[in-house]
Amino acid sequence: MKKILFVSVATIAAMLMACAEPDVPEQEGEGNKTEQPADLDPLTVKMPVTENWIYDSTPYFTFNVENPNDAPMKADVTIRISTDLKKLVSVINYSEEVEAKAKKSINVDVTDELEPGFYRAVCFVNGKTARSFTFGVNPEQIVSAPDMQPDFEDFWATAKEQLASIDMNATLTELPKKSTAARKVYLVEMQSVPDGLTGEPVTIRGYYVEPQDGEKHPVIIHFFGYDTQNSTSKPTCPSGGSSDTYAEFYLSTRGQILNNRDAAHREPDGKGDNKNIYGDWFAYEFGNRDSYYYRGAFMDCVQAVRFMATRPTSDMNNLFAEGSSQGGAFSYAAAALSDYPFSAIAPCVAFLGDFPDYFNIVSWPGDTARNNQGSMTDEEMYAFLSYFDTKNLATRIHCPMIACSGLQDGTCPPHTNLAPFNNLSNEDKQMHYYPEMKHEIPSDWSKKYGDFFKAHTTAAE
Repeated sequence: MKKILFVSVATIAAMLMACAEPDVPEQEGEGNKTEQPADLDPLTVKMPVTENWIYDSTPYFTFNVENPNDAPMKADVTIRISTDLKKLVSVINYSEEVEAKAKKSINVDVTDELEPGFYRAVCFVNGKTARSFTFGVNPEQIVSAPDMQPDFEDFWATAKEQLASIDMNATLTELPKKSTAARKVYLVEMQSVPDGLTGEPVTIRGYYVEPQDGEKHPVIIHFFGYDTQNSTSKPTCPSGGSSDTYAEFYLSTRGQILNNRDAAHREPDGKGDNKNIYGDWFAYEFGNRDSYYYRGAFMDCVQAVRFMATRPTSDMNNLFAEGSSQGGAFSYAAAALSDYPFSAIAPCVAFLGDFPDYFNIVSWPGDTARNNQGSMTDEEMYAFLSYFDTKNLATRIHCPMIACSGLQDGTCPPHTNLAPFNNLSNEDKQMHYYPEMKHEIPSDWSKKYGDFFKAHTTAAE
């Protein structure tokens, strides 16, 4: 690798305004730049991904440079590196000549020792932005210390006791157009905890897919990402298909998905309109832990597990959960709070992790929290949120896990994905990094977690 010049933070701290979002480029014209003859065309620069942008030793970056001119040209490289919390840690300057009509691959090492974490690199060649991106250094050594309150266990025990007192009263409505000979598909409506310590139970819904061979089958519970208010999009309804491998439940937590659509925007089920009464779910009863949206929603996840345990084809010794974004957080919550041990879970780009850092890395949902903070101090706000933080829930989980994170995710950034992952005690866990992915589900994800679930499935008793 090439030798570089390291400039101390003290001399260049004022030079950088770190980007808040992964896809916001630095302004042109910044960085080390040698004056080039005016009649020369600019270099063409491409930066490929190196080491999946996850490094366990010295990070390095590659600049593939092409000089279109009939004369040699200097490539002046500047790399500015800051933490994901926007603290500048180094500026690297390096120069190398590129021969006329030539292509050259320039590798630049980061010689400064970087602590485990995620970092933002903004790279310039001859004063123009070549690329800006997030990379990681030994991320599975990041410490996101649990910060649960002393009554954390009692809080959730009380919530579960309340749920146990609720008559589930589940009703099933078959959806014939979705059912097949192998598996029938049903709309399920059932009761869950009130929005608080008192009040009427809340009706929640989901789609249930039941094998028809009369045998016991492994169970998968699917959780959804954050919904859109006043949505008219039609929620995906599963088909029975030709395979009867799994018994499956697709849960819609209170006020979202099936509980947030009128009849015309759902699979025809003979039912009326369902309205969201919660507004913005993250903001609902913010600061009131006993009636906060996610207390009820997490209990909805537990109720989904309990529902599956009532079904004759469910093999509860092979219990799995998956979900992305908010659904990833629900996977953590279900595994942490369920009465039944999970065989494995698969949270993808998970939400609700490490709020104190989360709010300083990206704008949402921190801006929503600030707008609803009221008279709470920051300390009080984070104490409230700690009951719902996946990094704390993860301390109660002992099952295997496969997870994934997009390094360029500006909604649920990788730091917030690693917080619960690193607090999981089971060593049978995998984190899959997608270096160029933002907040999305990778195309190969269902196969990856499907193979992982199969590997952790035991023979039915």
